[in-house]
Amino acid sequence: MDAQTPINPLYDRAALNECLRRNKAVVCAISASYISTFAGYPLDSLKSRLQTTKTPISVPRLAALVYREEGFIGFYRGLWIPLMTISFVRAASFTIYSNTKEYFRKHEYLTGNNMFDVAASGAVGGALAGAMITWGSVPFELVKVRRQLEYTIAASKGVTMVKPPGTLEVVREIFKTNGVRGLYTGGRLHLVRDTSGTALYFFEYDAMRHLLGRKRSGEQGPTPPWLPIPVSLVPFVCGSLAGVSSWALIYPLDVVKTKIQQRALAGDTPRTVRETFHRLIRGPDPANPRPMLAGLARIYRGLGVSALRSVTSHGLLWTFFDITSNYIDGLPHASGDH
Repeated sequence: MDAQTPINPLYDRAALNECLRRNKAVVCAISASYISTFAGYPLDSLKSRLQTTKTPISVPRLAALVYREEGFIGFYRGLWIPLMTISFVRAASFTIYSNTKEYFRKHEYLTGNNMFDVAASGAVGGALAGAMITWGSVPFELVKVRRQLEYTIAASKGVTMVKPPGTLEVVREIFKTNGVRGLYTGGRLHLVRDTSGTALYFFEYDAMRHLLGRKRSGEQGPTPPWLPIPVSLVPFVCGSLAGVSSWALIYPLDVVKTKIQQRALAGDTPRTVRETFHRLIRGPDPANPRPMLAGLARIYRGLGVSALRSVTSHGLLWTFFDITSNYIDGLPHASGDH
């Protein structure tokens, strides 16, 4: 072997290309997640605040209030938590989803070239992914909610916050108060939300991609004549619609989860899921219940900004996922490898 020939495979372009191909789902998920998370996080922060505020407030007014009281950093409070965890969560989610579809393909389950088979295999993969990653993501999301709602929780305690605690301080505070179990506050709701929501998400995405011309092999064909959009926009359109519609269906569950977590973090008397949902819909006074439509409006407060976040983050997620995937597919193989 020549003395100048690199022995580390990382410096071997062919070996690196093969490594990227073997881990394509992970590489695509991680790179796309960072971009989509950073773009959508301010809207996610506003969504959490809208879900827990007791008085109606418009999104522009809330955004102005956050900026006035917390500055620009207020929109990105707790960002490093999802930036650190979203890569692992998305990588695991897409890997489980992809491996499930590959398992079905090898065993000839749901392999028909029709929308139901395509969507159903995606739904099973999504449900497994959502259920399996939940127990790793619950503590991180709880801490994220705590960071996003620091000022709201302090106000509920009658405390004037001078300097908000850092992320590690929050973790220590939760652990000191309730131990490891405290880090899993709202875990069952989180499990139901992620299992059903991820199944719906991949079901809808795969169904729409099939409808818009993607082949079972994964290659994108021409779009149907009734939807004259460039092929490059198909991932964004499908990702946005799947994200918005699946999120809208599970949104009430997310609101209940956030409220239960807020009360636990503030040290208030806990309420059951049923009681929390009933109070959100009908109000706290049984003698003077809130009108049903007003209750539904209350529980869907923040859906608009959440929908905008879904359009932004999921549209960008699938766009950059496909860009990275196509780039890896186009990498040259080793000489003689076909």
